[in-house]
Amino acid sequence: MMAGAPQPPQRSVQRPRRFYEAASATPHEGGFAVALDARMLRTPAGARLTLPGQALAELVASEWAAQEQVIDHGLMPATRLAFTAADRIGEARAATAAEIARQAGADLLCYFAQAPKALTERQEVRWGPLLDWAAQTLDLRFERASGILHRAQPQATLDRVESLALALDDFALAGLALAAGLFGSAVLALALQRGVLSGDEAFDLSRLDEAFQEEQWGIDAEAAERTARLRVEARMLERWFRALD
Repeated sequence: MMAGAPQPPQRSVQRPRRFYEAASATPHEGGFAVALDARMLRTPAGARLTLPGQALAELVASEWAAQEQVIDHGLMPATRLAFTAADRIGEARAATAAEIARQAGADLLCYFAQAPKALTERQEVRWGPLLDWAAQTLDLRFERASGILHRAQPQATLDRVESLALALDDFALAGLALAAGLFGSAVLALALQRGVLSGDEAFDLSRLDEAFQEEQWGIDAEAAERTARLRVEARMLERWFRALD
C-alpha cells in the first residue's frame, strides 16, 4: 500500500446480544440440556446440545449465565469444547486419538534440559514422578531425551496412548485432546483426566521451563496475559473431567 494512502476501516466484531434471562441445566432425552429460558441451546451444526450428565450441563450453563449485555464465546471455553464434542468428535474419534498419540510421540515431559543444573534438577523432581506414574499405572513407558533433539518413543507406548483415548466417550475424548494440545503432553493430559493433577498443577508442569526463565529474566506483560488466558482453559478442563466422573 502506498504511503499516505487511506487505511481500510477496521471491522469490529459484532457479538450477539444476550437474549435470555436465565441459563440452567435441564434433563433431556436421557441426558441434560442447557435451557436459555424456554429455548434449548443448539450447537453450531444446529443439533440440540445434549450433555451426558447434570454437572457438565451446569458447567456449560454457568458460562451462559455469566454473560452480560453481549455473548462472548471467547469467554466460554466449556461451551466451545461441548460444541466440539457434540458436532465433531463422533465422526473423528480415530483421528482425534491418533493426534493425542502424536502428542505423546513428542511429549514435553520427555525432554529434559542439558543445563543449567537448577533447571534439570527441577525437571527431574517435578516431571520424573509423572513419567513413573505413567509407566506403573497406565503401562506407558517413555524414552527420555536430553536436549531438544527428537527422540522416537516406543510404538507400543503410542499404541497404548491411542487405546486409552479411544476408550473414552466423546466428551472425555474431546477434553483429552484439548488438554494434550494445551500442555504439549499426553502424560499431563491423562493425569488431569484421571484426577492425579489439578488444572493448575498440570499447567504449571507444562510451563516449567518458561517459569524458570521468568525467574531469571522477569515476566513480559504480553506473555503474562497469554499465560493467564491459557490457565483459565486448564482450570476449565479440571472442572470438565470432574463433571464427567
